[in-house]
Amino acid sequence: MPVRKFRKFLISGALFLIVSVAIPTKASAEWWFTPFIGASFGGSAELADVFESVDVDFERRLTYGASLAWVGGGAVGFEFDFGYSPNFFETATLDDEEFDLSGDSNVTTLMANIVVAARSGAIRPYASGGVGIMRTSVNDPEDFFNDVSTNDLGFNAGGGVAGFFSDRVGLRGDIRYFRSLQDNEPDDEFDLSIGSFKFWRGTVGLIFSF
Repeated sequence: MPVRKFRKFLISGALFLIVSVAIPTKASAEWWFTPFIGASFGGSAELADVFESVDVDFERRLTYGASLAWVGGGAVGFEFDFGYSPNFFETATLDDEEFDLSGDSNVTTLMANIVVAARSGAIRPYASGGVGIMRTSVNDPEDFFNDVSTNDLGFNAGGGVAGFFSDRVGLRGDIRYFRSLQDNEPDDEFDLSIGSFKFWRGTVGLIFSF
């Protein structure tokens, strides 16, 4: 999804949430457990050494995981989101030419997020964002990456819609943007900046509310 369309999506969702929050409703706190499946897409990173720091795009890949969210009586809650994408770096594109990386690879994300959601109703749009860990692992004998496995800080932002067809069970459609954070000058100071590794994730999931 292009960034411009995604911004329009977030603005529309935010306006809907403002209206929803302004209307008095009876609501109680609840937990949402959501196993999900979907795809990562629009992934890219800057690879060094072999390609002299050029951008490489990665192909769409399967992703799955689960989230646990607490939605309070108000509009604001929190969420823990875990995602796993096997074979994330298997096929890449450089200068419009595809190439395959040897060996196994994967990306694991674990994020702690703030959630803003409509307080009640069968259809409940929400927005979510926060920070956490982005772990990349590449078992590649050709050494396309400087580090075979890394644990980096990262952030994510996105949103979606939860639709309930009973008091306890529903479906969720979700789209999020993930990006790494890095320390450009390793020293004693905490000076993180935006990293080059990024991707989008679109998923659908089954919500269990309790």
